[in-house]
Order: sequence, then structure tokens, then C-alpha cells
Amino acid sequence: MAYMESLRVFCRVVELGSITSGGRDLRLTPAVASKRIKELEKHLGVRLFNRTTRSLTPTEVGQQFYTEALRILETVDEAESVVARFSDAPRGTVRVTAPMAAGRRIIAPLVPEFVDQNPNIDVRMRMSDRKVDILADGLDVAFFVGTPHDSSLKLRKIADCTRTLCAAPAYLEQAGTPKHPEDLLQGHNCLLLRYPRSPEYFWTLNSDTGYRKFEVSGKYDADDSDVLLNWALDGRGIVNKPLFEVAEHLRSGRLVEILPDARPMPSMFGCLYPHKKLQDPKIRLLVDFVARRGLEVLKASTSHST
Repeated sequence: MAYMESLRVFCRVVELGSITSGGRDLRLTPAVASKRIKELEKHLGVRLFNRTTRSLTPTEVGQQFYTEALRILETVDEAESVVARFSDAPRGTVRVTAPMAAGRRIIAPLVPEFVDQNPNIDVRMRMSDRKVDILADGLDVAFFVGTPHDSSLKLRKIADCTRTLCAAPAYLEQAGTPKHPEDLLQGHNCLLLRYPRSPEYFWTLNSDTGYRKFEVSGKYDADDSDVLLNWALDGRGIVNKPLFEVAEHLRSGRLVEILPDARPMPSMFGCLYPHKKLQDPKIRLLVDFVARRGLEVLKASTSHST
């Protein structure tokens, strides 16, 4: 088992580019991760990495060994998944990612309950509004709110999320309340979620002729959806949000819905995972749990706002 751990450390160091990051991902100190790499190099009798003060890259033999080691680890994981189907208590680690807002408001609050019901399963969660590479990042499940683009992964739809345009009363008092979608193009500050390769440089809104794309703009954009929400609450502009993110603020009056007859196209709430994970009991348990309980959370958070 120590050798298998060394293989896992080695693969994550290659993928993440540093011993510290690779060890942290596996909950190991840099010292322990470094020791695992040195033990592996001593066992193999070769140098696996080129080391400088600023970088760590695999040698030619290290790159070849990575390819084979990864294949071994995947085979072991698949074998353990087969065995786990015969167990009443699936065990192991599930690596999950989710966007900031959905992660904080839906997924993260459910994790303790899931672990309480499945004490042999560990959940390691990371949140980001940027697009993640599930395979390259060694993830098992990626929850999302939006439109998935990776057709090589298995998709499970959980729910459609109603979206809404809203702004603080102070902003509407100062800038005026849009009466038609075209009004958004007349000097309004539209708060945009932007990051490299972000698709959200426009808003798709309902109209008399169906959904239309509007190339809105404004003085503020960010790669964190909660930053956009805070700016909207501060009266800085109009935000396009899933209803579950802003429902409490609409109820309190801190935000006001605008253009209710031109609501944005709904977003899908779902998850992606590699096909090979389909039969892994711990993955299936988590996805089923979030699908059931997450839908309940969504309904409860928006029940008085639609």
C-alpha cells in the first residue's frame, strides 16, 4: 500500500507541477510527499523529475512512468469499485467541484449530512467559477449551473434553475428601471461573470419572438459570482442570477426584480462525471443524494419568490 501511495503522490505532483501542491491534494505534508517521491526514485533507480529553484518537471523517463502509473491507478480504482458493489458500506474518497454560489448554498451544506449517513466515505470539495478539467484535475464529480460543453463526460440533469434580472432600489432610483430588454443597452451597468474562455459576454433573455442574445456591458465584471451579487446589493448595477441565489434578497427588498416578462433563459443544475465512474457505488451514492436533497433545497429557497 505504501508503494501505491507513492504512485498517487507522483502522479498528482506531475499533474499539479509541485510537490507541495501534489501533497496537499492528497492531504500530505510537503515533507511526506517529498519522501514518497525520493523513495520511488530510489526504488526505480532513476530520476523522475528535473528540479530547479522555480520549476519541477518530469524527466523523459518520468513522463513515461507517469503514463503507466496512471494506468495502474485507474485499474486499481476500477477493481475496487467492482468489489465495492458487493459491500453494504462503500468506502473511499470522492473529489467534488462546484461553482461558488451553488457550492456554498446547495452542495456544501449537504456534505456533512451525506458523510454522517456514509461514514466510510470522505468528501474533498473545491469550488471555482472557472471551467475545470475533471480528468486532468483528478476529480470524480463536477456539479454545475449553466450549459455543459464536455460531451465526453456523463451528464446527469438535476433541475432547471429559473434565472432573474435584479438590482438594488438605490441603483434603479439613480439609473432608472428598464422597461424593455433593449433598455439594458442604453448605458446600464450590467454585472458580468468573466474569466478566460467565459461564455457569458451576453445575456439570453425572453422576448416576443423567443429567446434573444443581448450584448450587454458595464463598468464591473469579476470571475466570482458572489462578488457580482455583492456589487448588486451595493447598488452598482444589474445582475443576472439563478433565483436560488437572490431569493432571500428579493423577499427582503434589498434587490428588486426587473423585466419579469423577459426573464433570462433558465440554467441547468446538474453534474458531470467520467463514464468509468458510473458504476462506482460511492460516486453514485453522492450524486443520488445531492440530486434528491439538492432539489429540495432549490424548491425551499425559491418557494416564496416565483
